[in-house]
Amino acid sequence: MSLAKQIKVTQKKSMISEPPAMRSVLKGLGLGRIGRSVTVANTPSFRGMIKKVIHLVAVEEVQ
Repeated sequence: MSLAKQIKVTQKKSMISEPPAMRSVLKGLGLGRIGRSVTVANTPSFRGMIKKVIHLVAVEEVQ
């Protein structure tokens, strides 16, 4: 079991009118509808994905 912290990502805004690259990032995170939440590992790859769509999501750390 990993001791790394997890990040909870919740989609807050629609991906309508966003470029295809941002839609792909949201799909890669497991999001696609407003209000949907996923918990991902706190790794540089996931943080980079979140940084690209930070204006569409809410982020919080989870133990």
